[in-house]
Amino acid sequence: MAKLLLNGALIMRDGQTAFAPDPVDILIDGQMISAIAPAGTIADADRRLNVSGLLAAPGLINGHLHSWDHFIKGRVENLPMELMMAHLRPAVPLPLTADDIYLRTMMAAVESLRTGATTIIDDLSLGQTFDRSHVDAALQAYKDAGIRTYVGFSMIDKAVVDSWPFVEESFPPETLAWLRSLPRPRGDALLDLVRDLAKDHHPSSARVGVLVAPSAPQRCTDDFLRDCRRLADELDLPVIIHVLETRLQAVTAEVFWGRSMVEHLAAVGFLKERTALVHGVWLTPRDRALIADKGASVQYNPWSNATIGSGAADFRALRDAGINVSMGSDGCGVTFNCSMLLALKFGTGIGRIRSTDHRRWPTAAELWEAATVGGARALGRAHELGRLAPGQRADIVLYRQTSIGLVPLNAPVRQLVHGESGGGIDTVIVDGEPVMQAGRLTRIDESRLVADFQRAHARLLDRIQASEDAAGPVLDGLDRLYRQSLRHKIAADMTRGVIDLPSAEEVWQ
Repeated sequence: MAKLLLNGALIMRDGQTAFAPDPVDILIDGQMISAIAPAGTIADADRRLNVSGLLAAPGLINGHLHSWDHFIKGRVENLPMELMMAHLRPAVPLPLTADDIYLRTMMAAVESLRTGATTIIDDLSLGQTFDRSHVDAALQAYKDAGIRTYVGFSMIDKAVVDSWPFVEESFPPETLAWLRSLPRPRGDALLDLVRDLAKDHHPSSARVGVLVAPSAPQRCTDDFLRDCRRLADELDLPVIIHVLETRLQAVTAEVFWGRSMVEHLAAVGFLKERTALVHGVWLTPRDRALIADKGASVQYNPWSNATIGSGAADFRALRDAGINVSMGSDGCGVTFNCSMLLALKFGTGIGRIRSTDHRRWPTAAELWEAATVGGARALGRAHELGRLAPGQRADIVLYRQTSIGLVPLNAPVRQLVHGESGGGIDTVIVDGEPVMQAGRLTRIDESRLVADFQRAHARLLDRIQASEDAAGPVLDGLDRLYRQSLRHKIAADMTRGVIDLPSAEEVWQ
């Protein structure tokens, strides 16, 4: 295999706030880092890149992204998650082609690379229809971009409307019947899709791989959750699942099962290692103890959770419980971007308004660890992802030391977390391959991509508007059940979003 030498970088290892002031050489042999030594001491290389003046850091791992909502970025705001679902999973979907899927997926890849992520997990909804060409288009986009990707398929086997409580009294019978009649991919077809794709797209051997992604407990029957678990175990794949993102989901668990969502997942045998519970905002101490005992991870999505008013996961309580914490951006239709650098910034800030004890505030180094090593642990790949060291995959981001947020360079991890937005990224290497150099993507004609995406959006704009107009009856019903849920009691020890705020019961009494 060809050997690539990065000559003269400063290096940040394992989230340290300080750094060694002397530059180093990083030797990449094929896809792996084989040596790190003082600059000028490694001679054996087939190709050299002069990276003096750059700060080398491990690529970020975005554990939760939805590429499928790019066409509706900026269309709505100030809606809680349950009402946002009328736009994210519209009853009248957009008529997308495989080319549209390719373009929107590529946009997610480009933004991820430009904001420091070298690995992403795309929880891709296939909508009401199962079109294999759409799946192939998404996979091809990630292959063409060169980013390391795990693709899941937001798997459900229930009508979306039946994932909420109080629907019988919240929707007129005709609306409810219409929503229940909407087509959706069969659960067994989704399982078969993952099984088939894993033959050539297993993440142990492919840069673009698949994982098992049941959407959420309330959107799946217990039998389907067990089937997903069995498939993941059989194929040795990681798992992601949305859990307790919102207060309404805490109410849903009580109404559906008479116990917390985490307790229910444990009871059906779902909780295991290499299983990431996405969001985890409304957890009880009992939930955290169960998660820690089973070795599962919780994924911190602070910007997304705040944008849609879900609250803020208790980062410190998760760490204190011994839970591995990873991080994600969520989809840009909700958050207006998929930048992990922004998620890091906001994650430190929102974590500090949970407590008046500054000794318990999350640090930049802890958040950086969650977005690198924590993400690798959640995927079962801590032995090869998330750090800069010999024996690790060569997933490296090099930041210009002249970037304003890094001047003067006193504490790299703090300055990257708090001061860098992505404009200072010079070079990105994934699996040993430079996919960005001198600020330019090497595999993609970015200007052409953006122009093609804008043309596709212009063609779809009338259909987007029609889909939103058709959502009126759905939004009305969701608003009724959302308000009813706010009058429903939840566990007294359940995490509240932030400190010193009135409870929902007090607001809506």
